[in-house]
Amino acid sequence: MKKLFFILFLALFVYLGYSVFINSTHFEKTQTSFNYTKGTDGLDALTDTLMAKKIIREPWTFKLIANLLKVEDRMKSGRFMVKRNTSLLNIVRMLRNNRQATVKLVLNKVRTKGELAQLIAEQFEKDSATVLTFLSSNDSLKAFDTDTTQLFTMLIPNTYEFYWSSSMSQILSKLQKAQIHFWSQNNRIQKAAAKGMSQDQIYTLASIVEEETNFDSDKSLIASVYQNRLKQQMPLQACPTIKYAMQDFTITRIYEKYLTNASPYNTYRVKGLPPGPICTPAAKTIDLVLDAPKTDYIYFVAKADFSGYHHFSTNYAEHDRYAKEYQKKLDEYQAKKVKQKTN
Repeated sequence: MKKLFFILFLALFVYLGYSVFINSTHFEKTQTSFNYTKGTDGLDALTDTLMAKKIIREPWTFKLIANLLKVEDRMKSGRFMVKRNTSLLNIVRMLRNNRQATVKLVLNKVRTKGELAQLIAEQFEKDSATVLTFLSSNDSLKAFDTDTTQLFTMLIPNTYEFYWSSSMSQILSKLQKAQIHFWSQNNRIQKAAAKGMSQDQIYTLASIVEEETNFDSDKSLIASVYQNRLKQQMPLQACPTIKYAMQDFTITRIYEKYLTNASPYNTYRVKGLPPGPICTPAAKTIDLVLDAPKTDYIYFVAKADFSGYHHFSTNYAEHDRYAKEYQKKLDEYQAKKVKQKTN
């Protein structure tokens, strides 16, 4: 009988040893993740999640070790990543020591606070409406020395890493620090001052340039045109600001009727820069604006070959000729599309 008990004890010891020290996971992917919210998810709910994701094999062994190490008391809200073949003991240690996985926020060009709210909500599994409310509140943004109009000037497109449990304040704080660091490099502040412009003004101008073209060579010249117009107190007459004013980014052609829009972002009606950025420009675009060459250009228009490049002019007569060439080709193209639809 003693021998039988010894064999059973040895078998249990070996089983526990394998479960705790050797291998726990049995999912097929190289790694998997799960989220934990302290105060909402107790140990039972956490165990169910780990079982469902095949991170642990037996609930009772996990609970035993978790209780011994007081995991529930020490664990914090977050996202955790588990690699295949991780032992149960290492899983418990990861939870106990709060070794969270990071979330990557890939910030490219966004045009509206709604787009930004959706992007943040998707990555951090937050409610997009709640995020938008935060981004649309001057009271919320006051701590970051900005407001709802200038919010985007805080954002330098890049890839940022956060903890999944990060609050909106923590997210914006990190983005603000990145923005401050960006401007402190490569004499950017000095370059802006040399142009007689603030950082926010450079950013706002860069947001318009970003929407005008994808070609860096043209971006520099377009920035030069707009800077010349600002100096001469001419309306910018920037088509992207019309799209922003109308909040319709599907517009492919600016018609006369659009130019009467009363929005302060309509640079056909209002002189100077719009109240704030119309998108988040790439860091390179900001630099192209800062390094824009001195020219005498005050007009530009897309080339009639639809290459995406532009003609630049110093006088209206030349500009008008190029503009008419482009309008003619655009009329022909649109007429052809209509004909194809009717056939």
